[in-house]
Amino acid sequence: MKKFFTVIGGMGTLATESYVRAINHRLTITRDQDYLDYILVNNASVPDRTGYILDHSKPSFLPALLEDVQQQSLLKPEFMLMVCNTAHYFYDELAAATDVPLLHMPRIAVNKLIETYPNEEKIGLIATRGTIADEIYKDEVEKVGREVELGGPEIQPMVDDLIYNHVKQTGKVDEELYYHILELMHDKYHVNVIILGCTELSLAQELAPNHPYNVVDPQSIIADVSIEVALKIRQGEPTDEVLQPYLK
Repeated sequence: MKKFFTVIGGMGTLATESYVRAINHRLTITRDQDYLDYILVNNASVPDRTGYILDHSKPSFLPALLEDVQQQSLLKPEFMLMVCNTAHYFYDELAAATDVPLLHMPRIAVNKLIETYPNEEKIGLIATRGTIADEIYKDEVEKVGREVELGGPEIQPMVDDLIYNHVKQTGKVDEELYYHILELMHDKYHVNVIILGCTELSLAQELAPNHPYNVVDPQSIIADVSIEVALKIRQGEPTDEVLQPYLK
């Protein structure tokens, strides 16, 4: 297989499945060959990302991801991406371990957010405790001159419940809980745009999109970027030129 890309997933598996559905179903298909060429690494054995970020005595997830990146690099994909927000804690180490371009999903999502909502000064964020603690999105949002709003102490326990007890365990979304979190962020904490900083929240959005709130879904955005880039490379455009806007 030539001119393919690699998806490093499995964190969690059902969220990765949501990404795969997106890149498969957003294409216009008339034959088998119209689908994208990619390798999916569903490494469900990667240690818990949030667990390590909050407590470094627990197993690090860097060795497993480093092994994935190095193994895939031998196959020479055109680019790689990780469909896990919290895994970007080790983005710099992983990108340095390969000559293959590694897309930065949170950075791409924030750039898209600014393009779509250029006048929003305060951006809401709901995510795992690990993503909140490592400030992946806070750093990216502040780089573009905006402020992150996490909400009050009642928000995170509800987000944890939605992610771990509903989406991860059952593959289903508690719509009432999801919508209530968005409502609180909008009405009580006065944010008009909310980043879904966990791929389980991306799955929640896929399953329960019927709400009036503006959300920025990084997994959905990286799916669109994957399609755009992969199709241009397939059509013969130079990989470096196609990827350049997404590697800033």
